[in-house]
Amino acid sequence: MENTNLQQSNKFGNWLKTSITARMLMVGFLIIILLIPLAFIRELIRERSERKEIALSEINQQWGNELLIYGPVLELPYKTYSEKTVTDRDTKKTYTETIESVEYAYFFPENLEINSDVNPEEKSRGIYNTAVYNSKVKLNGNFSIPDFESLEINPENIIWDKAKLIIKSSNVKGVYEANVSFFNKKYTITSKYGSNEKKLNPLALTMHTLETKHLEKIDTSSLKNMPFNIDLNIKGSEQIRFVPIGRTTEAQITSNWKTANFIGEYLPYNGDKINENGFDAKWKVLELNRPFSQQYKNSIPDITEFASGVNFMIPVDEYQQSERSAKYGFLVIALTFLIFFLIQTLSKIDIHPFQYLMIGLALTMFYTLLVSISEHSNFLKAYLIAGVSVIVLITLYSKSILKTFKFPIFIGLSLSALYTFIYVIIQLENYALLVGCIGLFLILAIVMYVSRKIDWNNG
Repeated sequence: MENTNLQQSNKFGNWLKTSITARMLMVGFLIIILLIPLAFIRELIRERSERKEIALSEINQQWGNELLIYGPVLELPYKTYSEKTVTDRDTKKTYTETIESVEYAYFFPENLEINSDVNPEEKSRGIYNTAVYNSKVKLNGNFSIPDFESLEINPENIIWDKAKLIIKSSNVKGVYEANVSFFNKKYTITSKYGSNEKKLNPLALTMHTLETKHLEKIDTSSLKNMPFNIDLNIKGSEQIRFVPIGRTTEAQITSNWKTANFIGEYLPYNGDKINENGFDAKWKVLELNRPFSQQYKNSIPDITEFASGVNFMIPVDEYQQSERSAKYGFLVIALTFLIFFLIQTLSKIDIHPFQYLMIGLALTMFYTLLVSISEHSNFLKAYLIAGVSVIVLITLYSKSILKTFKFPIFIGLSLSALYTFIYVIIQLENYALLVGCIGLFLILAIVMYVSRKIDWNNG
């Protein structure tokens, strides 16, 4: 009985060593096992990325958050009258009582010119960098005489001595200078916390209100326009945006920042906006280009979704690129194991499952090296250091396994080509899928060509 069990054990061991099917199952099982450390590595990358976002958020809060601004808006209070029927308790007679209340109408400018000169710089906290800026924002233009008839407001009910100019801004903390002029008279402004948009949409950007004191009584009977000039000096971070509330809005943002990204509902119209000294972007938006009105009663709706502007992005996000490279971890391990499998099958050299496992762990170490080095250097240098380290390690290790020079050299060249191929895919955006599919097709063709000589009957 013991001899029978020993013979069966020897047969199973010989089958594992000599059977192609057994080796394929073993390699496939190890690839699945190595998905576990790959998952932990991707989680590590996400954790480091979140830590970066927290650090950058602290910088932005201390310096000044992103700036989204629109205004000025002319706020006019007006009287409304309603009638109420009242019954006298003693006489039981009924009479009509007129109730007076005050409501508000809001009017956008007829013409609005926005000019902003932005001077960005990088701020650091530990190993993390973000873009902050000092900006000079000028708002010039004029209001036309309001169209009260379209809002069904009696002009005689307007309370002109209670009128105000208001400006909506997402960043009041960063405002360190503000000059407001209306009809050539200067006014001071105060801030008021605004959270209506936040209540309606928790994900909305909180817009605060900057408002003047009551404007002096305005005689509109002999006026065709009401000019204004507003100068703001604001510290902000990451991006600056505006909402085109003028019937005709012309905006210009200039800066010496060379990696700006233009964002929002409307893009600059000038083709030469980016130059060697930075950028000079210009917008022109008409009332017919936007889906909101020039005037409102009671409140202004949330129109921040129609903002446009500039994002002063840091060009390289090492965590995003590291995560993209980690997505190809399964492909790298599978193709590397396939190379060793073909070498083992064609050359009849035994490779132990433990040796496959060591090679797989070395491949996963590439990603931990990549993310840790890229935090202190640029992504290309980190990729080169991590890639060369892993390729040299696996090449030397395969030399001790395969007992020859030609196979380790081939493995080293193959890994170099594979890591280069993945780096190219990571850098591409529009053509990543196309290049990736072509590359995989060529790899498949090579594998089919090499494996044609394998005698699968031994499996």
